[in-house]
Amino acid sequence: MIRDAIKTATIAAMKSGDKETTQTLRLASAAIKNRDIEARTGTAPKDDDLLVTEVLQKMVKQRRESAEIYRTNGRDDRAQVEEAEIAVIEGFLPAQLGDAEAEAKIRDIVAETGASSMKDMGRVMALVKERLGGAIEPARASALVKAALS
Repeated sequence: MIRDAIKTATIAAMKSGDKETTQTLRLASAAIKNRDIEARTGTAPKDDDLLVTEVLQKMVKQRRESAEIYRTNGRDDRAQVEEAEIAVIEGFLPAQLGDAEAEAKIRDIVAETGASSMKDMGRVMALVKERLGGAIEPARASALVKAALS
């Protein structure tokens, strides 16, 4: 499980004295714990790894946006910190699908649902999220679904 791997890596980073990695992993653990608390009131995903993957993907997205903002404002030092955190977090994400494979799977889902226009995007995205889950970033999946439907 990803959650256990993060705990183990946090302990290893603490023992080795890697402060940056320890800090990033602690942030990830806190974000996962917050998501667990939110899930108590709603419906939790069936798969714990799916929940953790969603949290980690959100963290990566936030850090990419921050790094971009830092770069445009001339703060390369802060952008490098954000990118280092991205590298640590991505180490725990499942392997991402390649472009050709992702397009093929999304085309199959579109054909299966009979989707023909952008009105059907919600239905298609729900199936993509269910079947491909953490194997594709939501923003990338959305772009591929839009391309397949237009």
